[in-house]
Amino acid sequence: MEAQPGEGEDLRKGRLHHTAGRHPLRGFSGPFLGLAGRARSDCSSSHSSPRTCSQAQKVCEHGLTWIKPSFTWMMYRCGWGAKPGQETVLAVEITRDGFEWALRNACLSSYVRGLHPDRSTWQRQLKRAPTRVQWDPERDLHLRPLPYRSLQLGLSGEAARRYADEWTVSLSDVTPLAREIHALVSSGDLDSAARLLPEERPYPAGDELLAHLREPVRPHTRL
Repeated sequence: MEAQPGEGEDLRKGRLHHTAGRHPLRGFSGPFLGLAGRARSDCSSSHSSPRTCSQAQKVCEHGLTWIKPSFTWMMYRCGWGAKPGQETVLAVEITRDGFEWALRNACLSSYVRGLHPDRSTWQRQLKRAPTRVQWDPERDLHLRPLPYRSLQLGLSGEAARRYADEWTVSLSDVTPLAREIHALVSSGDLDSAARLLPEERPYPAGDELLAHLREPVRPHTRL
């Protein structure tokens, strides 16, 4: 469920994986069926990537709809489904074509010297882009940061509309899974917890998809 520019790369490079046979995630409050129905028109998703909405309202996380492909990062975001307004966790399956369209049309959410010509150019690109990418530290089972980053993909405008109306394939309630894994982590049974995690493997994304979203490798970067 996550995206990875390459094996063994560190924080500055990030990773892009997808979940084999599973989907993205999002946190909701309230009854599953009512919110799932609203999700498709307000802020839905598909492919193998996750994301979260706090109130099943039209605006999700600072006016953007976010795809969050990493299961453990989503658990960090929603507190294993225990945070107020995020008690229900949905896996959202989206199409591969939609996911890759979003990547191709994305702009990094932060200015990066050496990747963008200058700050003004980056600001114009960000304003026009229907999607934006940020790389946040991946999390372990204790939700502690790991030494590499996971993709977070924010959708707005045309991308959010396509996500809701065209890309979403299915929604699944994975709240019981999240709680079961959390209970095992809390009891110290990390091996059993790890076996229940959705399988995440490198997404087959080439340079054409990610070159404009990668920070340049700097001399002090560990590979």
